[in-house]
Amino acid sequence: MIAETVCSAVSAAGLGIAAVTAYRRRFLTAARIAAYSLVPIGLVMTGVVEWLADTAFSPVAWAGFGVLGVAWVLFMTTRAVERRRGGTRKERKEARAAARRDAVAPGASAPSLGSGAGPAAEPAPRPAKSSRGGDDDFSDIEAILKKHGI
Repeated sequence: MIAETVCSAVSAAGLGIAAVTAYRRRFLTAARIAAYSLVPIGLVMTGVVEWLADTAFSPVAWAGFGVLGVAWVLFMTTRAVERRRGGTRKERKEARAAARRDAVAPGASAPSLGSGAGPAAEPAPRPAKSSRGGDDDFSDIEAILKKHGI
């Protein structure tokens, strides 16, 4: 009952201010003020104010708002995790399929991640090395790479 009275008083005050503004020949501003001042009385007449007053003092309504809050937090958390992982499940599945298609090197005749049926083809012979002091440091690495067929 008090809420309805307050809304009516606010509307009356707003309409008074709109009348004074219109008297000063600022009709556009007066029309805006009148529109804003009619909103509270319109809410009272439709019953929204009574519904809000009943909701504000209802424990069940507050529990419902709590459930809605938990649902919102869960939704936002799943969205954040989804973005961190790189998209939706469908997008991740497509990315894995694309990675499998691209597992073959561009110039290779056989897949580079194949079953390992045989040793890799011998690489093309390299030009003669210039005699620098740093070539001996890489001989161990070259031996390991040749052992694995790379």
